[in-house]
Amino acid sequence: MIYLFVDKNQIKLLYLKKSILGQYEAHYVEKKYEIDILEGGKIKSIDVLASSIKEGLGNLPEGYDNHIFLILPQGSFSFIKADIPKDIAPSAIDSFILDKARSSLSINIDNCFCDYFLTDVDNQKQVNFYSIDSSTLEGYVETLNLLGLKLVFILPETLAIFKLFEKTLRKEKKENILYVSYDKSQAYGFLYDTGGLQSDEKWQIKTDDDKKLEDVIKEKKEEYEKNGISLNRIILSGSGSENTRQDTFTKNVGVWTNPLKRIVPNFYQDYIKMIVTQSDKSFPILSFDMCFGAFIFAQENKDFHILKKPLKKSDKKMTGIKLPSIKKEVFIFIFAAVISFVIFYFLSQVNLGFKMPTVSFLSKPTPVPTKIVKPSPTPTPKIKKDELKIKILNGSGVAGKASEMEDILKDIDYQEIITGNADSYDFTITEIGVKKSKTYIANLLKKELSEYIKSPKITTIDNDETSDVIITIGTDFE
Repeated sequence: MIYLFVDKNQIKLLYLKKSILGQYEAHYVEKKYEIDILEGGKIKSIDVLASSIKEGLGNLPEGYDNHIFLILPQGSFSFIKADIPKDIAPSAIDSFILDKARSSLSINIDNCFCDYFLTDVDNQKQVNFYSIDSSTLEGYVETLNLLGLKLVFILPETLAIFKLFEKTLRKEKKENILYVSYDKSQAYGFLYDTGGLQSDEKWQIKTDDDKKLEDVIKEKKEEYEKNGISLNRIILSGSGSENTRQDTFTKNVGVWTNPLKRIVPNFYQDYIKMIVTQSDKSFPILSFDMCFGAFIFAQENKDFHILKKPLKKSDKKMTGIKLPSIKKEVFIFIFAAVISFVIFYFLSQVNLGFKMPTVSFLSKPTPVPTKIVKPSPTPTPKIKKDELKIKILNGSGVAGKASEMEDILKDIDYQEIITGNADSYDFTITEIGVKKSKTYIANLLKKELSEYIKSPKITTIDNDETSDVIITIGTDFE
């Protein structure tokens, strides 16, 4: 399969050839051009695009597969996100979504290829709906046909991106996430929430001036806050994020930061092992994140298929949710009522030769002893270790201690961890600072780390802190 990403003035091409051992031999090409290939999400010139793709194909081994998995800019698609009414029947989902699309989008939905997926976030079902106009799609099909290629799948870039960090999110909690990708020449991003893309607006800036990326993101953060959107985390990708320090970036921007270079090894290790390259270099995921995300999407989301038409029935979308059979239940109720009536009528007409025992309602009741209920202790809130944001600062003056602590915490299921250095290196006693709203965590950490720290100092930190826990390592850490 060839995973082909086409953007305004560049293409990225990832060819994965499956071996008999189940691995994929990877060949990849990235090309940037001075002229624009696309304009407003549509092909500006079929000949120019065909020439660009052909140039990329020239770097692939002979006999490559001609099936194309096409990843297109979000601008090629129309998108809506909406809450599903809680009282709507599953059989009415399709109609609701199509009516919503017709009223919200300035396109002829009947002349589009489209699909949707449902998510359940914070006890609210949401729909993410994507569509592409037939005339836009025809241009890509014509281009690929000129090169003897066959389009088998199409995916918006925003879904390929979302797939890469989706597993870090918790569906019971709604978060606002800013995805940022940057290299030497530009930075761009999209706004997501726990259920997927929140806005299809793509912001983009040049990064070849003296302005730091941290300052740009901080401005974006403040801009969102003015519109009532508080960012919970930032996902960093692109070749420019390779050497970014997570702790420094988080501190400078004021939002918890997750570099993609740390997410992928934690959550997609099995997929990384599948991909092998011909050279000694590892596959550059940060540069080909769109293609890698599309590869994972193809393995895990086989029901989503924009190229099918019409929409699938909603019973396939709402797995495991079925309406009860009304006719069957009514029949059973009536049948049971009739049988009960016949039995009671028969008993009332027939003398069975025995009398019902007489019950005296004036008999003295047996006293019931009073039960003393002891007050139950206040339950300790359930701790979700993989959601806690922990910052480890090395204040011992011994290099590598923060990394040691990080390894220890990850072994006991803590995942959201960043490391750095304290303001000074004269800490003799390790300090565990916990937010005022989560003081119950302190005793758990003290117990779990007792093998390495005998008597840590427990302190509180402000609830405004980005981290839930700040551990400052002293010389007592062994």
